Amino acid sequence: MLELLSENRCFAGVHRRYRHHSRELDCAMVFAVFLPPAALAGARVPALWWLSGLTCSDENVMQKAGAQRRAAQLGLALVAPDTSPRGEQVPGDPEGSWDFGHGAGFYVDATQEPWARHYRMHSYVVHELPQLLEVQLPLNGRRGISGHSMGGHGALVCALRNPGRYDSVSAFAPIANPSACPWGQKALGHLLGTDPDAWAAWDACRLLAAGHTAQGPGGDAPLPLLVDQGTADPFLEAQLHPQALAEAAATAGQPLELRLQPGYDHSYFAIASFIDDHLNHHARALLA
Repeated sequence: MLELLSENRCFAGVHRRYRHHSRELDCAMVFAVFLPPAALAGARVPALWWLSGLTCSDENVMQKAGAQRRAAQLGLALVAPDTSPRGEQVPGDPEGSWDFGHGAGFYVDATQEPWARHYRMHSYVVHELPQLLEVQLPLNGRRGISGHSMGGHGALVCALRNPGRYDSVSAFAPIANPSACPWGQKALGHLLGTDPDAWAAWDACRLLAAGHTAQGPGGDAPLPLLVDQGTADPFLEAQLHPQALAEAAATAGQPLELRLQPGYDHSYFAIASFIDDHLNHHARALLA
């Protein structure tokens, strides 16, 4: 079921890329996994699931974030799915743009044609891929979720829509209120239809406004949410809306540490600067 494409030793662990056929997306998909030394020694370990942003694939975080060193020390696996279905049979952006279609699945389950057949990234990353990997790889079923930009949106929505499924959640520069920004309006309009009411279940701010919080397996209190946002991010005002997230979280009673990082932008330079903080944040829950 898993075709191994490549394998590289890394900090006494191993980075692997695999391909498999996804039933949810009805196409071949590639993803990456970093297994720490503890997993290679026979332990089953928790995993941090990372959702990447627009135009990215599994390769961006694994090559640019510098997460493997600390993950190896902590004993955390890293799992990086792709950002959309791929292939000639998968429709892309009808306008030929970069902000929708291939590389831009927005982690929702599409309801509109021609997207509904393939664009089911939410079900893929929340259910199908974990079910597969937790059987075939040395993962113990404890999950954290994080991501960047479009993937930060995906991480927040996955946690808010699926109480009890994750032990921890964080995000870098998430598209926090996609109903209210051009990237989100374009993607959600194509994938879910033109009625904005249909978008509410896929928008972190609107989910919080409806009373959803990120609940861990115990369900006794909302999970603490860590978000880093650079103040020099060129997409800050038009696309990301972190203050709307802060206001919605406060109203919902969702614990949120929103860290505005002076001078940092939207790039993986910013992610690499703070990734250890996020790994430590997840480890406190996943290794408890």
